[in-house]
Amino acid sequence: MIAMDGPAGAGKSTVARIVANRLGYLYIDTGAMYRALALKALRLGIAETDPEALAAMAESTEVELQRAPDGGNRVLLDGEDVTAEIRSPAVSAIVSKVSAVPRLRQRLIEAQRALARAGGVVMDGRDIGSYVLPGADLKFYVTASLQERARRRLAQLHEEGHVAELAAVEAEIARRDEQDMNKGVHSLMRLPESIVIDTTGKCVDEVVEEILRHCRRK
Repeated sequence: MIAMDGPAGAGKSTVARIVANRLGYLYIDTGAMYRALALKALRLGIAETDPEALAAMAESTEVELQRAPDGGNRVLLDGEDVTAEIRSPAVSAIVSKVSAVPRLRQRLIEAQRALARAGGVVMDGRDIGSYVLPGADLKFYVTASLQERARRRLAQLHEEGHVAELAAVEAEIARRDEQDMNKGVHSLMRLPESIVIDTTGKCVDEVVEEILRHCRRK
C-alpha cells in the first residue's frame, strides 16, 4: 500500500494514477469521493456549514469509484457519472468544509479502507498516511509552491472552459490549505516517515520516476 498526501494543486492525483499504473496497482482518488458529496450538497442546496444535514446526506448516498481506461477513476454518484462535474470551481470552493464533517468523513474512510484491504493500492488525499492507512508500506508528501499550484489550477480551469484569474485562484488555494491543515486528526501534515516530493518546476515524468525509485528501494 502506498499513501500519497499533499496540498491542493501539487499534482499528487496525476502522479498517483500514473504510479499505480506503472506498478499494476489500483488507484484510489479519495478527494474525488469527497467532491462527489460536495456536488450533491450543492444540488440539494445543503450549506457547507450544516454538518447534520451533510452527514445525513452522506449516509443515504452511494459514491463508487470505477477504474477508467487511463488508470484513473470514474466517479459515480448514486449511479450517475459525475467525473467531470466534480472538478467545477463551485465544488472546489466548498469541498474542504464538506470533507471536515466527522460523520460524513468516517463513512467515506470506511469505504476507502475496504478498497485497500486487498493491498496493491495507491491512495491519495490529505490524511491517508496519518489516519486512513497508517500502516502503509510507503508514505509520500507531494507538494509545490503556492504560486506553482495556482498556475497549474488556472491552466486546468481554462482548459475545462471556466473563467478564472490567477490572483483569485491563488487566494482560493491558500484558503483551502488553511482549512486542510486545521482538521484535527484529519489535518494535512508531513509525517516524520513521509518522503517529501517537491514538484515545483518538475514535469510529471520526473516526479513519477522519483517516486518509483523510492518504491524500487522499498
